[in-house]
Amino acid sequence: MTEKTGIQESQLDKFKKAAREHGADESEARWDERLKRVVKAKPVPEKPQ
Repeated sequence: MTEKTGIQESQLDKFKKAAREHGADESEARWDERLKRVVKAKPVPEKPQ
C-alpha cells in the first residue's frame, strides 16, 4: 500500500515506478538507437558439415 493514499499498487505499477526512478526511458526510438549500438556485428555464417 502507498502511505499517502492507502491504495494498493499492482506489481506492474511498482516496477514502472522503480524503472522511472532509475532513469528508464519508454521511447521505442530510444530503444532502437541503443540496440543498434550493442548489435553492430553481423552473425558469422555456420560452415556446412
